[in-house]
Amino acid sequence: MNLFDEKVKESVGVPLKKSRIEILQVNLGKLCNLSCVHCHVEAGPTRTKENMDGRTADAVIRFLENSKIQTLDLTGGAPEMNPHFRKLVKAAHEFGVHVIDRCNLTVFYVPGQEDLPEFLKDHQVEVIASLPCYSKENVDKQRGSGTFDESIRALLKLNELGYGKPETGFLLNLVYNPVGPHLPPAQGKLESDYKERLLEDFGIVFNRLYTITNMPITRYAKYLKAFGQLESYEKLLFESFNPATLDGLMCRNTLSVSWDGKLYDCDFNQMLGMQMRNGKPLTIFDAKVESLNQFSILTADHCFSCTAGCGSSCQGALS
Repeated sequence: MNLFDEKVKESVGVPLKKSRIEILQVNLGKLCNLSCVHCHVEAGPTRTKENMDGRTADAVIRFLENSKIQTLDLTGGAPEMNPHFRKLVKAAHEFGVHVIDRCNLTVFYVPGQEDLPEFLKDHQVEVIASLPCYSKENVDKQRGSGTFDESIRALLKLNELGYGKPETGFLLNLVYNPVGPHLPPAQGKLESDYKERLLEDFGIVFNRLYTITNMPITRYAKYLKAFGQLESYEKLLFESFNPATLDGLMCRNTLSVSWDGKLYDCDFNQMLGMQMRNGKPLTIFDAKVESLNQFSILTADHCFSCTAGCGSSCQGALS
């Protein structure tokens, strides 16, 4: 039993298990036009080999149709750069499934993606857009020079199409990641600050802000280690464990699919190779959603990131 499992057992007496799976989160690959410091996927422009092929995308569509799952959450990398992204969106839309696109905003300016905002609107896709701060200096520091200005242009374009306006129903939610090795501030207060600053400075509106704790694995772990901050950050996460977050953890109602069709409890486990197994490794090609209810969740020390403070999930704070 690892340290995280021990904390869970102390708190609730039983290990973590999956509940009813409501979200199919699909990582289309590691190809991205950015190379962000905090990226747990270690995505970037050179990661062209780890990219979902047509056979796997078709298996995702079959699984989605047969499982009756009502939310398809597309992530990457920049998921839109995968050649099968639009096929997945179209199929899910035809099934009546709600689609989420986890968008870095700057992808709108990648050659060939000029019509992407209109495509998202036409298929009623919810956009969850990464904007680590409302400050140009902080965003460019974390994501690269010029990223902030392109992100603002993209948000204005989405607003022009009706995104972020309560009366339209086109959802535009933003994601905040801390720039340094600390926990996010209170989500509600920070959302108010974001709304005030983005409206005053640029005339931008959006629906919700999600605060997500940076995960000390892969690229971000190397970054912290280089500055001598990894151990102290991991200690902070451990000491901030909050048992009130356990019921809402995303690993409980989410099934994560990698670019090659392997199944995981969450996107973070996926990056660490912690594949779900039932005698043999599970894949999207042969798994049945009904067999995964009450499935034991694989955990390790990185899970303290999701339970620290107010908690962290793909939909933001948990408590």
